Amino acid sequence: METQLSNGPTCNNASNGPSTISNNCSSPVESGSIEDSKTNLIVNYLPQNMTQEELKSLFGSIGEIESCKLVRDKITGQSLGYGFVNYVDPKDAEKAINTLNGLRLQTKTIKVSYARPSSASIRDANLYVSGLPKTMTQKELEQLFSQYGRIITSRILVDQVTGVSRGVGFIRFDRRIEAEEAIKGLNGQKPPGATEPITVKFANNPSQKTSQALLSQLYQSPNRRYPGPLAQIRPLTGLAGINIPGHAGTGWCIFVYNLAPDADESILWQMFGPFGAVTNVKVIRDFNTNKCKGFGFVTMTNYDEAAMAIASLNGYRLGDRVLQVSFKTNKTHKA
Repeated sequence: METQLSNGPTCNNASNGPSTISNNCSSPVESGSIEDSKTNLIVNYLPQNMTQEELKSLFGSIGEIESCKLVRDKITGQSLGYGFVNYVDPKDAEKAINTLNGLRLQTKTIKVSYARPSSASIRDANLYVSGLPKTMTQKELEQLFSQYGRIITSRILVDQVTGVSRGVGFIRFDRRIEAEEAIKGLNGQKPPGATEPITVKFANNPSQKTSQALLSQLYQSPNRRYPGPLAQIRPLTGLAGINIPGHAGTGWCIFVYNLAPDADESILWQMFGPFGAVTNVKVIRDFNTNKCKGFGFVTMTNYDEAAMAIASLNGYRLGDRVLQVSFKTNKTHKA
């Protein structure tokens, strides 16, 4: 996963091809309306397959949302891996940062922070770099450019099949003036390990035809569906078409039992998010006390991922409680 060297607001790190790299990562709301705003958040490093509804569901578990936007490539419609969430109450925005920042979703660790207002000084700070040594790592690329300013995101394009570097990368600076200084300092120079000078220039939006051709070559599928120790577990295969209880047409519904009275939706997101695409979570509450009644439901898109989550979390100790996790059946408690 792409790294960043700053604590400032960031933008996409998912699958940026040349057509996406010049998108502004500041808030899409007019700058005058969100100056000093404490309700508008930018969410970075979202899984490539996460939808706007899933983003809204995740952050809606914290508090009432005024607006939610998943940013997509204007040409391909592909998610750029980041979005904006604007809360009604500033306290909910602060809680979302404290609760969801650093949350592991599939192979991504999301970053949640306040969105900064749009301004000319932070636009068009994205650079296209070609002629890089095939052995150069992303960390080395950032080390090369970091002397000129704060790096927001970086990426080295690799061959989809072999995983070998294509010698092309992108660097997004915090401010345009930093990008300009990097061009002056590095364009036409030979970095360590290079036999030819590199080219450094502002990233431009190619034509639609060129963009689609490049994206078809450069977008890469993740090699691992399960992060960390789970990558060593062989996922279940060949069962997605079997009619198993819990399949609701739009996903696989999982029943989670023995939750504590103070459990909320964010706990379920944090537990199940690392296993795959979660479309919805729901904690069942007592009508009078608004406390959790001891159970909830999680809907996941993919059967293999849902089965892996059940196998890993059934019997999991959460606080002083041992959870029971299974596919929802007709006999399961109804919401």
